[in-house]
Amino acid sequence: MSGNIRLRDQKILCLKSGNRCAIPECRKLLVIEKTSRDKESIIAEMPHIKGEKPKAPRYDKNMTDEERNSCDNLILVCRDHHKMIDDQPNTFKVEKLHQIKKEHAAWIQENLDNQMVNVTFGELNVITKYLNANQPTLSESYTLIPPKDKINRNNLSPSTKHKIMTGMLQVKKVEHYIDNYPDVEFGERLKQGFVTEYERLKNEENLSGDELFNSLFAFACRGSSDFREMAAGLAVLVYLFEKCEVFEK
Repeated sequence: MSGNIRLRDQKILCLKSGNRCAIPECRKLLVIEKTSRDKESIIAEMPHIKGEKPKAPRYDKNMTDEERNSCDNLILVCRDHHKMIDDQPNTFKVEKLHQIKKEHAAWIQENLDNQMVNVTFGELNVITKYLNANQPTLSESYTLIPPKDKINRNNLSPSTKHKIMTGMLQVKKVEHYIDNYPDVEFGERLKQGFVTEYERLKNEENLSGDELFNSLFAFACRGSSDFREMAAGLAVLVYLFEKCEVFEK
């Protein structure tokens, strides 16, 4: 894995890959969740689809360094398949790696779609408690704006729109869960935590569009590799996406 890849990019790529090896016959779990005593362990490796250096497999001299180290030119795999991809460039050609990555993304979305209908208050409890760990203060007022307007104004891609539409399936359940939570301030703290992370990503990381949405998805999912918890995180994110005045500017 390249030293130029930031930890944030690494975590986002892990999430987009379901925390699993992208090779369909493998799909090994690559993120070991944190425990009460230790932090999470990311054991994923990220070979470049088009090589990072001149003598690397599939190197393209016409790419910029930024393009070479972008998430679009990386694929998340286990250690064994990283070596195979680099040792066998005639088998793992650029087109094949892009196709593997595309099919893996479709597999992840299919699992999220399937698990969204199975989200229970149990998963919502896990996700919302995680998001409610801190209680920051908002710097300005945040109000409702229709999700469709946000999608259009921010040029979010069809794949991100699909995620938002998937999450909308459980927005009513999220709303019911929050409205009936014993702590009446619970929903407000949840919104504050989300908006604060949004502001940090936007102002400090300079993110926008799909990259910003995916970073918020990573935040909402707490790094879980369980598809039902990921679906719960997406549902909470879409609920807050609808309730908070973000993405519109």
